[in-house]
Amino acid sequence: MDDAAEPLQIRPMVLADCDRVSEIRVLGWQFAYRGLMPQAFLDTLSAKDDAERRRARFAESDGSVLNLVASVGEEIIGWAALGPYREGEFRTGDAELYALYLDPKHVGTGAGRALMQEALRRSTALGHDRVYLWVVRGNARARRFYERAGFRADGVEEPYEVEGVLVPEVRYVRELSG
Repeated sequence: MDDAAEPLQIRPMVLADCDRVSEIRVLGWQFAYRGLMPQAFLDTLSAKDDAERRRARFAESDGSVLNLVASVGEEIIGWAALGPYREGEFRTGDAELYALYLDPKHVGTGAGRALMQEALRRSTALGHDRVYLWVVRGNARARRFYERAGFRADGVEEPYEVEGVLVPEVRYVRELSG
């Protein structure tokens, strides 16, 4: 048997990935937002419910949102979603990284960096000049990750409400080069 570590693979998500992606999203929220959002809310997040919503969205997709999964062997360990930047109800010509989550066991392995690089590569290939993302202000780990990837806070903040608690989010932007 070969003991060499299997390489990380990144590919577009398929419908069959929804359950694992939802599990990663819930684990990611519970890991990243502990102490930043009400614990009762985090404790009641359901991967099963999230997967049902994800399958419905996936089936109704117009193709403008790209979902990527990172896997090692057969195990999906991360997920990213990107698409047009949303300015209120309108989509702009810029891109937005809607989500990037890893199974917490794989944080710090380089999988998040690889997912980010692929998301940025695809955004550039689609002709976007910049990518935006929103991050919870108190999420220092994520903010350092995004800053190392070339993003910078642009001064725009918005509150996100979770069970009556305002959770401030900060917008980050990165200019893309052709």
